[in-house]
Amino acid sequence: MLKEEAFYIGYITKTKGLKGEVQLYFEFEDYEQLDLDVLFVEMNGKLVPYFVATHKLQTNQTGTFYFDDIDHIDKAQPLVKKKVYLPLSKKPEREDDEFYYTDLKGFIAIDETLGELGEIIEVNEYPQQFVATVHYKNRDVLFPLNEDFIIEIDDEENTLHLDLPEGLLDIYLGN
Repeated sequence: MLKEEAFYIGYITKTKGLKGEVQLYFEFEDYEQLDLDVLFVEMNGKLVPYFVATHKLQTNQTGTFYFDDIDHIDKAQPLVKKKVYLPLSKKPEREDDEFYYTDLKGFIAIDETLGELGEIIEVNEYPQQFVATVHYKNRDVLFPLNEDFIIEIDDEENTLHLDLPEGLLDIYLGN
């Protein structure tokens, strides 16, 4: 399977015990709705299928997994810190009015003061907030996505209008 045919759900954080169990941290918001019978782990740029023998989801955005053919910690260790994907066909359907900050990837960010900043190339979730990355003036700059800074999200024009705090981007630009 190619990466373009899959969506990212999280990464394996660690092994647990000696029998090959691993812990997966979910960065996909509605992870409880996912069909987790086969997970695709990114190994050397390729998505490798791992068949789930058993799993248990936790409330803290994690789950523990046993995979078929992985019955020892030594076999599970190479999976640690690897990204995990599912096929696009398994992505849960969303309501038309559902919108997530991650949907802003590809939108053009426009600041009230600085004007057009550029295309949002990445949206990452950190504890308590989402952060967007834009390539602005030959540098990658990051800014938080929250209600205090967002003026308008225009779905039709694919634009995000912001009012960023004065001096925020200066940190990246060295001004």
